[in-house]
Amino acid sequence: MIFAIYKMPPSTQNYFRYFASDAASNAWGFGVTACGFTVVAAGSTYPPARHPADHDFDWEHGRRLKVLQIVFISAGTGWFESRQTGRRKISPGSAFAVLPGVWHRYRPDPRTGWIESWIEVSGPTLRRLQRSGVFNAASALQRDSERSGLGVALEGVHARARAAGSGFDPELSARAMGVLAAWARIRDTDSEPTAAIRAVIEAERYLSANHTQAVSIAALAERSGIAYSHFRRLFRRHTGFAPWAYVMRLRLVRARRMLSERNTKLSEIAEQLGFSSAFHLSLAFKKAFGQSPDRWRRRRQP
Repeated sequence: MIFAIYKMPPSTQNYFRYFASDAASNAWGFGVTACGFTVVAAGSTYPPARHPADHDFDWEHGRRLKVLQIVFISAGTGWFESRQTGRRKISPGSAFAVLPGVWHRYRPDPRTGWIESWIEVSGPTLRRLQRSGVFNAASALQRDSERSGLGVALEGVHARARAAGSGFDPELSARAMGVLAAWARIRDTDSEPTAAIRAVIEAERYLSANHTQAVSIAALAERSGIAYSHFRRLFRRHTGFAPWAYVMRLRLVRARRMLSERNTKLSEIAEQLGFSSAFHLSLAFKKAFGQSPDRWRRRRQP
């Protein structure tokens, strides 16, 4: 039996943010450089707000970017055009990817407007995904992308981005990886039962909210009504991590933040994050980041 699907409250307030990239984003393989959510009313000017000079554009001239953007249209209609795709009609539930260096342009139909949710990322991981064919300029437009969980994944990014600092944020990047996974999953959606995909998305949300608690991955799979091995495979495809590795990554990222923000004892951090002891936290931290928690903290103190 599938347990109730958690639905994040939809974004309703327009916003966009740009983030500074630094050495940390390169170390992690990629980082979020910008994201936003906009309700474009019918008949209004598009784009509705000015962006940085290297991002601003109009329909007549189009533009080229040095980064990758994924744009999801949840309502309304319009057009997307690039050299590789030609001009294509956009319908609700469509998503398109803007690849680095590719000329493109897009806009809503003035008669309908649209609702757009977007994210921009850069880093060596993106170049590898391009080489492997996950992102391809010729297939930059995808229909029915909501079934892959793309909209839900973008909501998670917006929830984090609205309150994040201006620099690199590992948790924001982790959520962005879910967006990239959802894009890659669009082509596979028809081959997987919709209920199973939704159950895995719900499981990811549950683990994200309860990663400091004692959790049973086997019990979570059983509650979702999916065989454990199949559940693990779908979860890895959705997040890029096996379920327990996903929990550990969230705990360790949070531990690193706690180490940098305050002088809390390692044993207290371990207890708060669900580790059995400071020793086990230290082992996991060193394995993930290449240095002990104490050394990491000392290097970041004045």
